[in-house]
Order: sequence, then structure tokens, then C-alpha cells
Amino acid sequence: MTIWLNGSLYDADSARVSVLDHGLTVGDGVFETLKAVRGRPFALTRHLARLTTSARALGLPEPDLDEIRRACTAVLDANPMPLGRLRVTYTGGLAPLGSERGAARPTLVVAVAETARRPDTTAVVTVPWTRNERGALAGIKSTSYGENVVALARAKEHGATEALLANTAGALCEGTASNVFVVLDGELHTPPLASGCLAGITRALVLEWAGAKETELPYDVLERAEEVFLTSTLRDVQAVRAVDGRELPAVPGPVTAKAARIFDEQSTADLDP
Repeated sequence: MTIWLNGSLYDADSARVSVLDHGLTVGDGVFETLKAVRGRPFALTRHLARLTTSARALGLPEPDLDEIRRACTAVLDANPMPLGRLRVTYTGGLAPLGSERGAARPTLVVAVAETARRPDTTAVVTVPWTRNERGALAGIKSTSYGENVVALARAKEHGATEALLANTAGALCEGTASNVFVVLDGELHTPPLASGCLAGITRALVLEWAGAKETELPYDVLERAEEVFLTSTLRDVQAVRAVDGRELPAVPGPVTAKAARIFDEQSTADLDP
């Protein structure tokens, strides 16, 4: 694997970040994960815009988007593969131990790993932990991912690939690395950004292309939804076949199947929508 680190390409064995990098010591960083199709990143412009928004929210210096574009191209050219997970990580850089940042420039890492197309359907579970919709990191794609690691481990223990969380108000919020859509009385709904969920790139495209209502939904809506699906960079539109062991009928349902078809057609036609 060839990796971009702070302006240069390195092989995986020689790419090194300091053990005092603020992204490592306190999780002071932001990131983006992109789908790369035959050496080309999907929705790069949208991902870079969100990276900038996340960096601003965390108080990091503005990322150099031209450099990141060059880095993505260089890494994808150096690591040819049919389908890849492209990761852009931007941290506070070298800093003293503790929460205060140092004067060093931020660290930028761009790497890619080969991946496979996700299954058409999946199972999810609910978990007892919540998203803080009023927290400083609400809706930010921060490298402080510990809560997601714990929740996803719970899902794996129960044979699922994703855990769905409520917010502190008891409303449906999101998955650990996905947004969630539900069908009620034939209509498609997804939690609003005010719920504390991430402004997912795939979420936004499904809203634009397939149409859905942004609706505050009680967490127990998952017990009565006719259809449920997840969206994320690598899941695209993925039907949920079971929630906490409750099997959903006719998966994928008609609304999910239509959304998946539209997303596939539109995303194939334009790699940077």
C-alpha cells in the first residue's frame, strides 16, 4: 500500500506519524471515507466540503483542498483496484500531552484499501447508548470514534453489521457509520440533522434523487416501520432485513428497491454529483 503523508508518498512500512500527534493522543481530528470506483473517488467535492465544515467546527486550520485532491489522485494511481475505501484523515498535528493544541501544522494522511461490494441486505440492533444532539461534536465526522467502536461491537455480538442509536431526547438518530431511513404508510422518512446525525453524503443524495421527508421520529419507530434501509459511502442504499431479530417482510421492500435503483443509476452516471 502507498500512502500520502504530509505532502509525500510513502509505502505503508515507512509512513510514520508521531506518537504525540493530537489525533492519536486525544482524538483531535476529522476524516472522510470515500468510495473509489476503478481509481476515481465518488462525490469528492461533497466530501471535501464536509471535511472543511468538520475542521472548522473542531477549530482546526482550513484544510488545503487542492492538496487533498492531488493526494487522492496520487494514492489511487499508486494503488489500482476496482473498488476501494479511500480515507482522508486530518488531525491537529504534533502537540503537548493534553487537550491543548501545539503550534505544529496539521497532519494529513490519505490512504486506500481494497473493499468488496456490500451485501444487498443486513441486520441491525438498537443499543442503550445515545447521541448527544447538543454536544460539541454533534454531526461532525471526528476521529473521536470510541462510542461507535463500542456500539458496533455490540452489534457484531448479536450477528448484525450496524447499531442504531437514539439521541438524548429519545428520537431516532443514526447508525454508528450510517444514516437510517424508514418507511411508514408507504412514505419515506429520515431523521433531520437537528437530531444530531451526521450530514451523510449518501443521505443527502437519496433526499435529492429519491425524495424523503426529514421527520423527527421516536426511537420505537423501528418496531413498526414497514421498511428500513441504511445509507453510507460504502453501503450506498442497503436494505435492513431484521431489527433486533424482528424480520421485516419482503426485503427489500418497494420503496427501498426504488431508492436503491435510483441511487445506482444516478451515481453511475455522475461520479461527482
